[in-house]
Amino acid sequence: MTGNERRQALLAAFDRLDARRQDVLMEFAATLAAHDDAAPTAVRPEPRPADESVVAAIKRLTCMYPAAGRRRLMGPVSVLMAQHALQGRPAKEVIDELETVFERDHAKAVRSDE
Repeated sequence: MTGNERRQALLAAFDRLDARRQDVLMEFAATLAAHDDAAPTAVRPEPRPADESVVAAIKRLTCMYPAAGRRRLMGPVSVLMAQHALQGRPAKEVIDELETVFERDHAKAVRSDE
């Protein structure tokens, strides 16, 4: 479902509600919006643990760079994970490269949103 289709479905559902329930839905939407205390493109710095695993690094970087596209990163991240798991590439090297990959993708996504 596209963004426009979601908007239309939400408006249609809203129109079917009585005034009291519309108010409840509006309060709920305001609550959801208020819980986003950081802009979706803001980097959320997290320190890198000394003994971090590659999987833990991927989780950390996914949270740290919210604008980085999971689908866009699936290929490069899978290649790096395979290099570590199947070819024995050291975790530190893979994590260093993962950080670069996530940072670049995040920056590219932020630039395209401006």
